[in-house]
Amino acid sequence: MRRQINILTNTDWFTVILYLFLVAFGWLNIFAVNYSPDDGSFFKLEHRYTMQLLWIMICLIMILVIFLIDSRLFSFIAYPVYGFSIFLLLVVLIIGTAIHSSKSWIMLGPVSFQPSEFAKLGTALALARYLSGYNVKITQTKHVFASLAIIAFPAFLIMIQPDFGSTIVFGALLLMLYREGLPGWILIFIVLVAVLFLAILMLTQFVVLSILGGLGIVLFSVVARKPLVFIIALLIAGAFSGSYYALSYYSVFETKNIYVLLATLGFVSIVGLFYTLIKKIKGTTLIVLAFYLSIGFTYSVDYLFHNVMKEHQRNRVNVMLGLESDPYGYEYNVRQSKIAIGSGGFAGKGFLKGTQTKFRFVPEQSTDFIFCTVGEEWGFLGSFGLVLIYASLLIRLIILAERQRSGFSRIYGYGVISILFFHFAVNIGMTIGLFPVIGIPLPFLSYGGSSLLTFTLMLFIFIRLDSTRKAYLI
Repeated sequence: MRRQINILTNTDWFTVILYLFLVAFGWLNIFAVNYSPDDGSFFKLEHRYTMQLLWIMICLIMILVIFLIDSRLFSFIAYPVYGFSIFLLLVVLIIGTAIHSSKSWIMLGPVSFQPSEFAKLGTALALARYLSGYNVKITQTKHVFASLAIIAFPAFLIMIQPDFGSTIVFGALLLMLYREGLPGWILIFIVLVAVLFLAILMLTQFVVLSILGGLGIVLFSVVARKPLVFIIALLIAGAFSGSYYALSYYSVFETKNIYVLLATLGFVSIVGLFYTLIKKIKGTTLIVLAFYLSIGFTYSVDYLFHNVMKEHQRNRVNVMLGLESDPYGYEYNVRQSKIAIGSGGFAGKGFLKGTQTKFRFVPEQSTDFIFCTVGEEWGFLGSFGLVLIYASLLIRLIILAERQRSGFSRIYGYGVISILFFHFAVNIGMTIGLFPVIGIPLPFLSYGGSSLLTFTLMLFIFIRLDSTRKAYLI
C-alpha cells in the first residue's frame, strides 16, 4: 500500500551534496593534471577536462530524469537492464576496441563506452529484484547458487576480454549477500580460498601440496577422534614414498618429487577412505573431497596465472607480493605514485603546482592514479579529507539502506555500497602499493564518462528509491 509523498522534501540532500563535492573536486584535479597555458580554447573536446565537464552535464541531466521517473519502474526494468548489459558484453567481444591489451571498449565516433561499467549497475538491480522476490531466501542453497550465477555470468564475460580488474569488482557484491543472510561458512570458505590462492602464488607447488596433505591428515584424525590415525598416516606416507623412490632408483625412468608427493597423498587418501567405510566414520569423506578439490584449485590457479593472465598482469602481482623488484618497469607506476603523494607533504604544493603530475612522471594520472594528484597538490590534509568524505558517503548510504521499507531498495542500496567501497579501497590501495594495479577508477573523481555515468546512475537510483520510502505504509 502506497501514499503520496513530497519527493523534494524526502530526498537525502546530504548525500547529494557529498556527490556534488566529489564530482567537482574530481574535475578540479583532472583540470590540474591536463591544463596547459598553451591549450588554446577551453571548449575543445580534445581536452580531458572539457570532456569530463561534458559528461558531468550529461550526468546532471540523467539525475533529473531519474527523479521524474516513478521509483517503482526501477524494480520492473531490473532484469531488462541486466539483459541489455549482458548483450553489450557479448557485443564488445565481437566489435570491441582493445585498449591496454583489453578488448573492453565500444567506440561510437569520438566517444568510447565501456560496457563492463554498465554491467555493474545491471547486476546490482537484477540481484535486488531476485532477492526481494516472493519466498526467496538466501539461506537456501538453490537461491545462493542463483544469486552467484547472476554475479558470475557478467564477471565471466568481462574476464575473457580480459579485464581482471573489473571482474574482481563483481566479487564485492558478496558483501550485499551477507547482509541478506548468506551463511557464515561461505565467508570462511572464501577466506580459506583467498589464503590458498596467495600461497599458490608465493610458494612452490611442492610446498603447497605438502601443507595441504599435512592439514588433511590432521583434520582427518581430529574428525575421526583417533590421534593414532595421524601417526599411522605419516608412517604409511613415509613407507609409500620411500618405496616409490626405491623403485624409481633401480628403474630406467626418472621421477619428479612433485609426482612422488601426489602419488603418496593419493595412496594415503584411498587408505583413509577405506578406513572410514570400515569404521563408518562420518565427515571424513568431505575432508578427502575438499583435499582433492584443493589440489585441483592449486593446478587451475597455476595454469591461470601462467597461461591466461598477461605478462604485465603477472608482473604487477609479483611486484605487489614482493616476489620481484622492477623499479623501472612494472613497479614504476606505483613507485612514481608514492613519490607524488609523498611530495605533497602536509598541506600540498598547491593547485596547479604539482610537478610530478605536470611533467607526466605518473602514468594514467587522470584515471587510475588520480589520487596521486590529490596527494601532491592538496597534501595530507586534502588526502585525509577526501577519505573522510568517502567514508561519510558510505556510512550515510548504510544508514539510508537500513531505513528502507522495501526489500528491493535495501538490497539494491547495499549493492551500491559494496561496489563503491571496493572501488574506493582498491583504487587508493593500489596508488600506495597495498594492492596490485588492476586498473579500476576512483568513483566520481577519475576521468572517464562510462564510470562517472554508471556511478551516478547507481547512486541516484538509490537516492530516488529512498525518497519514496515513506510511500510504503508498512
